[in-house]
Amino acid sequence: MAWDSGRLHFGGDYNPDQWPRDVWAEDRRLMHDAGVTLATVGVFSWAHLQPAPDRYEFGWLDEVLDGLAGAGIGVDLATATASPPPWLTTAHPEALPVDREGHRRWPGARQAYCPSSAAWRDGALALVERLGTRYAGHPALRMWHVGNEYGCHTSRCYCDTCAAGFRDWLVRRHGDVDGVNRAWGTAFWSQRYSALDEILPPRLTPDGAWANPTQQLDYRRFASDLLLEEFVAERDVLHRLSPGVPVTTNFMVMTRFNQLDYWAWARELDVVSTDYYPDFADPLTHVEAAFCADMTRGLADGGPWLLMETSPSAVNWQPRNPAKRPGQLRRDALQQVAHGADGFNVFQVRASVAGAEKFHSGLIPHAGTDTRLWREVVELGDLLDRLGEVAGSRVESSVALVWDWQAWWGCELDSHPSVDVAYPDRARAFHRALWDLGVAVDVVAPGASLDGYDLVVVPTLYLVDDSVAPVLDAFVRGGGHVVVTYFSGIVDADDHIRTGGYPGAFRELLGVLVEEFAPLLAGERVMLDDGGSADVWTEDLRLAGAEPVVRYVDGPVPGRPAVTRHALGDGVAWYVATRTDVATTARLVARMVEEAGVRPVAASSPGVEVQRRRAGAASWLFVLNHTDAAATVATTGTDIVSGVPVSGSVTVPAGGVAVVREGGPA
Repeated sequence: MAWDSGRLHFGGDYNPDQWPRDVWAEDRRLMHDAGVTLATVGVFSWAHLQPAPDRYEFGWLDEVLDGLAGAGIGVDLATATASPPPWLTTAHPEALPVDREGHRRWPGARQAYCPSSAAWRDGALALVERLGTRYAGHPALRMWHVGNEYGCHTSRCYCDTCAAGFRDWLVRRHGDVDGVNRAWGTAFWSQRYSALDEILPPRLTPDGAWANPTQQLDYRRFASDLLLEEFVAERDVLHRLSPGVPVTTNFMVMTRFNQLDYWAWARELDVVSTDYYPDFADPLTHVEAAFCADMTRGLADGGPWLLMETSPSAVNWQPRNPAKRPGQLRRDALQQVAHGADGFNVFQVRASVAGAEKFHSGLIPHAGTDTRLWREVVELGDLLDRLGEVAGSRVESSVALVWDWQAWWGCELDSHPSVDVAYPDRARAFHRALWDLGVAVDVVAPGASLDGYDLVVVPTLYLVDDSVAPVLDAFVRGGGHVVVTYFSGIVDADDHIRTGGYPGAFRELLGVLVEEFAPLLAGERVMLDDGGSADVWTEDLRLAGAEPVVRYVDGPVPGRPAVTRHALGDGVAWYVATRTDVATTARLVARMVEEAGVRPVAASSPGVEVQRRRAGAASWLFVLNHTDAAATVATTGTDIVSGVPVSGSVTVPAGGVAVVREGGPA
C-alpha cells in the first residue's frame, strides 16, 4: 500500500489539545520554519474527542487538520484509542486490567484497559468508525496511526475475561485439553488438567514455586496475539472507510522491550514504524540504536520504514536525563536514515508544561526559539529535505543475524541454569563486533530465506522449532558460514528439552555434543588459550566432527573446547560455547568475516559508522563519527551535508556526519 514516501519525512507527535487555540497558529509557523512534513495528531485525545458516552466533539480536530493542510504539513492521524477516557472505565470498571496478583490497575496514567473487555473494544471501534468516516478524504491525511506503543504498560491482563480468551486460544493452538497437557508437560507437579475450564492464566503461585514454563510462554504468545487482534480490528475499519490510506502503529524495537512478537505484527502493518529512545547511561547506546534500526528494517522486509518517535534532546523517564550534546540530534537522525528509515519523527513538537512528561524535550523547547536546540532542529529539517533523494533506496548486506522475540521469552523463563544468560546480550555483542568492522547486518526471523548471505549469526536461539535447523544446514552445505552461540537449539516450540545432548537442534550442524552445562558463578571468569577470557557460561563439550579453535585454560572444564569450527559440505559452522570478552569476540568475528568473504561497507576506524543505501546505479555512503577525533573514509562523490565535492576521501570532524552521493545524480 502506497504512502507519501518520495521524501524523508520530519516531524513528531503534535498535541494541540494540550494548548489554547491562540498557540496553534504559532505552532504551524514554527513547524513550517523547521521543515516539518509529518505530524502525528490525536494519540491521547479520546477524552477530548468523546467527552461523554453520547457526545463527540470533532470541531477542534477539524480546525487543527485544516490548519496543518493549509501549512503543507501531512498528518499521521491517530485513532486516539491508546488510553480510554475516565468516563469509560468509571462506567465499566471491568474494562480495567488485572495484574497476576489479582490487583485491579486503576486509571491515572495511560493504557489502563483490558484488551479482552467488550466495553473497551466496542468503545474503541465506535470511535474509529466515526474518525474514519469523517476524515477519510481529508487533504492532510497521509496515514492512520492505531493505538500507541502496544504492550508498553499493559502487556498482559490476568482477569477472568482474559482467562476465557486464553482457553479459546489454547484450543486453536493445541486442539483440546489433552493437547494442552502434552504441550505443557503437566505430568510434572500434578498439574494435569481434566477439562479446559480448569486452565487459568499464570497468576501468582505459592512462594518459591514457579508457574509452569510453557504455560507462561503460551500466555506471552496469547497476550501478543490479543493486542494484535485489537490492532487488526481497528485497521480493518480504516481500510474499509479509507482504502489506499496506509495504517501503522509504533513498535518499540529496542533490546530493552520484549512484550510483543513483532515478526507476527509486522505482517499486519502497511508501514512499519518504531520508537527508539537512547539509554543515556549506556556509552554504546548509539550501537544499540544501529542494531535496533537494522531490526526494524528486517521487520519492513528490507524496505523503507519510519522512526515514529525519539527524543530531540532529554527524556523524562530515565533515572538521570541529560540533554543531547551539540550535533547529537543530527547524528542520531542520519543514523536512522542510514539504516533504512525514510522519516525521523520525535516526541513531541512542543514540549509540555504539565503532566508526567513535562520534562521531556520537544522540537519547540520550553526556552523557545532563541536556543541551540531550536537552531539544530531547523538545520536538521533543512538537511533532511536536501537528502530527499535517498528516500525509497535500500540497504544491502551479506550478513544476517537471526532474532526472535519468542526465543527471548523462552530464554528468560524461570529455573534456568544461569540468571546471567540474557537473550539480547550475545546478539548485541556480535552486532557490535560487525559494526566496528563496518559490516552491514540484516536482521531476519528464524527459518527465513538466507539467499544472498555469506555469514549468518545465530545468537542464544534457545527456543527453536523443527523448521530452522534444516534451513541453516542447507545454507552451510551450500557454502555459507554460520556462527551459533551457547544456549541455542535447547528446546522446541513448547519449551521441551531436545534430548540426546546439547545444543539440541544444532548438534549435527555444529559437529559437537555437550554433555552438561557448566555455568559460572557471579564474578567468576575463565581464561582461554588464545589469551582471552570469558565469563557467565562454559560447557562440557565433546567434538563430534568439529575442530577446536579455542580451549579453556582453567575453570570447570579446563582443556575442553570453548570455540569450535565445523567444515560441512562447502561451508563452515562455528560454535561459541562461552561468553567471550569484547576483544576475543572481535577477533573471532574478524576471522569469521574474512573466511566468509564478507567485505565492509567501507574501510573505517573504531567508532566511525559507515552505511550505504542504494537505488539502481545510485548509492549514498553515510559516515557518522561517534568519536572525539576527526576521521577519514575513502569515497568519491559529493557530500550532501556540506555540499562539497569529495575526491578520494571524506574527512568528518569529531561528532560530525557526511552523506556522500557516490553514484551521480539520483
